[in-house]
Amino acid sequence: MNLINPHIRYATLEDFDDIHAMLESLENTQFPRPKLFRIYAHNLSITSHIYLVASFPGKCVGFLSCHCQLLLHHAALIGEIQEFIVHENFRNKGIGQLLLKKLEGETADRGVTQIEVTTNINRKAAQAFYRKTGFQPTHVKFVK
Repeated sequence: MNLINPHIRYATLEDFDDIHAMLESLENTQFPRPKLFRIYAHNLSITSHIYLVASFPGKCVGFLSCHCQLLLHHAALIGEIQEFIVHENFRNKGIGQLLLKKLEGETADRGVTQIEVTTNINRKAAQAFYRKTGFQPTHVKFVK
């Protein structure tokens, strides 16, 4: 596989170390490994969650998680991207677009009518990526 064509697949328990490192980089914090592993393993077992990775032999370089749920205010099944990161050394190579394309196929197969994503207000590059890939900024999120 080359840098332009990673393997996009469902995440496994074996991917945890790479995902853990990418999440810490994304959030600029350290997560307690045992606790995060328990959450990760639990979420892998939930069929309404989609966990995808972009990988090359021996290393994951991208991760996307999406939780699908029936929402009353949509009267439909909605997918919400929870985490989406490409390792900083592999950005701007189309990997994020490949992950998103795979997600769109997976959610369409499940009957998801809309995919939503929230990103930090300071992540301008992420916001540009989402706009470029067809997302529209239609909501404001408040956190308490």
